[in-house]
Amino acid sequence: MDFIKNPRAIEEKSMDLIDPFISDIDLTPEEVTVYSRMIHASGDVDYGHLIRTSEGAVEAGIKALAGGCNIYCDVNMVKAGINKRALSALGGEVFCRVADPEIARIAKEKNIARSMAAMNSFGTDLNGSIIAVGNAPTALYEAIRMVEEDGIRPALIIGIPVGFVGAADSKEQLVRRAPCPYITVRGTKGGSSIVASCVNALMYNLVKRDNMLYVQGKK
Repeated sequence: MDFIKNPRAIEEKSMDLIDPFISDIDLTPEEVTVYSRMIHASGDVDYGHLIRTSEGAVEAGIKALAGGCNIYCDVNMVKAGINKRALSALGGEVFCRVADPEIARIAKEKNIARSMAAMNSFGTDLNGSIIAVGNAPTALYEAIRMVEEDGIRPALIIGIPVGFVGAADSKEQLVRRAPCPYITVRGTKGGSSIVASCVNALMYNLVKRDNMLYVQGKK
């Protein structure tokens, strides 16, 4: 049991234990990384068969991150869970405006949720970005609307809000309408830690864990 003293050994053992639960799913190596780390973050092997990705979504996310894209979140818990060193090494930043006083004012004036006002405030900055929603279905609904009605073109939406009111439906809308590449988890499960694990997994296809300043293809 000496391995329990070694964080890397624990992680590798965890991935070995997770692997049988996704072995029946046709996944690329990059997709395996994403699925495995989402399951690891949740501690729930049922995730393997609840995760849904549009064709090429993982590849699209990796490509966007390799190009230095920014990440826009619905809540600060998602922002807190994203590996900032890895993202910075790739040239990107992470943003969340839900707690901004200006957003509170706009939300009150328009009688809408702060998360919706915050997502809308990013506007065209969302083009080529990754949108990461882990808490607020309203933010995911707004992101979908902005793609369909405002012509916003994010590289990827990771939409995995958790809960019993609107969460499952917002994710079904994402899958059904598929306005752009997406990664989601069907049903009520999800949350900020799951979204952050998904973002980090995408980056771990590009950035070495032990040296965040070394990026594949870059020095």
